[in-house]
Amino acid sequence: QVQLVESGGGLVQAGDSLNLSCAASGRTSNTYSMGWFRQAPGLEREFVAAINWRGGIPSYADSVKGRFTISRDNAKNTVYLQMNSLKSEDTAVYYCAADESWWRVGTKTDEYKYWGQGTQVTVSS
Repeated sequence: QVQLVESGGGLVQAGDSLNLSCAASGRTSNTYSMGWFRQAPGLEREFVAAINWRGGIPSYADSVKGRFTISRDNAKNTVYLQMNSLKSEDTAVYYCAADESWWRVGTKTDEYKYWGQGTQVTVSS
């Protein structure tokens, strides 16, 4: 089992930045690809960004390309999501997730086995 805990969310104004963190604990001796997803009220959970265990070329949703950056520190069992130039439409609960297929840069929720509880990001316009 792997436990994931997100932090760093909050209330910001449009144009501001936030840096989300996701700390993994438990069976972290395995290698996992990591992803960030988000879910706004009344909408389905959607892909934001993903990075494989080796930190190779990440994948981003078109809506966040050029504004968000995913990174990871395997020594700290932590993955980050740096969010710049935030917009009101970025308002959502942000979840990190772990995929046991370490090479994969998954964009679908069913590719991920472990999920955090989420952290709220609210962007006021």
